[in-house]
Amino acid sequence: MDTSQRAKILIQAMPYIKKYAGETIVVKYGGNAMINEELKSAVMSDLVLMQLVGINVVLVHGGGPEINAMLNAVGKESKFENGMRVTDKETIDIVQMVLAGKVNKSLVQLLERHGGKALGLCGLDGKLLMAEKLVTSADLGYVGEIKEVNPAPLKNAINDGYIPIVATVAGGYDGNVYNINADLAASHIAAKVGAKKLILMTDIRGLLRDVNDEESLIPVVNVSEVPMLKRDGIIKGGMVPKIDCCVEAVRNGVSRAHIIDGRLEHSILLELFSDEGIGTMFY
Repeated sequence: MDTSQRAKILIQAMPYIKKYAGETIVVKYGGNAMINEELKSAVMSDLVLMQLVGINVVLVHGGGPEINAMLNAVGKESKFENGMRVTDKETIDIVQMVLAGKVNKSLVQLLERHGGKALGLCGLDGKLLMAEKLVTSADLGYVGEIKEVNPAPLKNAINDGYIPIVATVAGGYDGNVYNINADLAASHIAAKVGAKKLILMTDIRGLLRDVNDEESLIPVVNVSEVPMLKRDGIIKGGMVPKIDCCVEAVRNGVSRAHIIDGRLEHSILLELFSDEGIGTMFY
C-alpha cells in the first residue's frame, strides 16, 4: 500500500473518529477471536487505537473453552441446557477462578503489551453486577439473572485512563456467586453506562437470511422487525439470545448494536471507521 492509499484511509476514518470521540463503546469479546493468537492481537490493537483517539472502551468477555478445559482437567463433565451451562457448586468455583482469574488477567496483560492501559474487573468488584438465580424449566444451578448494574467502577476506570475488562460472574443478594451469560452482561452494561454502541463479536458474519449462505447477510435491522424475522425462521437457534441482547440494549438507550464477524482481522475498526461497516446493525 502506497502513502496515498494510507492517506485516503485516514481521511475516510476521520469523520468517524470525530463522531465517536468521548463516547463509550462496549465490546463483547468471544468466539474464535478469543482463541486464535493473530485475531487476539488484532483485537487488542483495535482497542488500543480506539482509546488513543478518545473513545471510551469497555471490554466484556466470556471464556467457555477455558472453563471446559479446566472442568476436563478435574474430571468433570460440561453440561448444557438450552445453550446455558449447568453450574453446580464445584463448577461455579471453577468458573470464577477461570474467568475472573486466568482469562481476565491474561487479557489485561495482553492489552497492556499492545500499549494500552487495562484494569481487570468482575461483577463482584464494587457490586458491578448483582444477580438472582435464573429460574427456568431446568435447574441450571448457579446461573444468574442480572438485576442491577453499578456503573461506578467502570466510569472510575475510564476516567483514570484505563480500559475496564469485565469477567461475567456476578454477586448474588443471597451471598452466592452466579455465572452470567456474557452477551447479556454486555447488553446490561452498555445500557447502564450510556454506550453509543454495543458490539458483539461472533463466529458468523451477522444475521443471515439463509444460514447456509454467508452472502445472505442482512446488514441493517430495525428492532421492530425482529418478531417478524423470528416468525419467518430467519432468527433462530443460537442467534436468538444474541439478537435479544441487541434489541434489549437498543430499547434501553444504546444508539446502535452490532453483531460482527470476529474471525475477520480488525473487524471492530472496519465496523467503526469505514463507510461500509460489516455485520448486522440493530437500531
